[in-house]
Amino acid sequence: MLSILKKQKGFTLIEILVVVIIVAILAALAVPRYLRYVEKSRSTEAQTAISAIRKTYDVYMQTNGSTADFTIERAMKETKLGESTVKNWKFDVTGNPPKKFIATSTEDFPGGAGKQVWYDVDEAKFHGYGVDQWTDPNTGGLETDSE
Repeated sequence: MLSILKKQKGFTLIEILVVVIIVAILAALAVPRYLRYVEKSRSTEAQTAISAIRKTYDVYMQTNGSTADFTIERAMKETKLGESTVKNWKFDVTGNPPKKFIATSTEDFPGGAGKQVWYDVDEAKFHGYGVDQWTDPNTGGLETDSE
């Protein structure tokens, strides 16, 4: 009779399995959210640089009436982007006046080469990596937000 009333020490296999399943579910929910957060924060560097380059183009356009002879290299020099930004991103501008400002990640970028963030002047909106495109944790490819 005393052995039945004796308190059990430790955890049963069922209790351990329940805890493991709960932790796995929480991890499955948290990891993709964390990866999106990381990509969003990494894309902020490109968005900030694009905004600064856009302002430089705007000033040049207001002063000279056109950006036909204004190069991205000159804009980057006048913008005085930081070394790490120039190391992580390659910038390009399309159109005159500019319609699209594009940043493409280099091999030095922590998220890998070939990621693009761009600003569409007509939409007045950023697009691309970490903005409305995310790396699918299952395939490593990009997926687009449907929002």
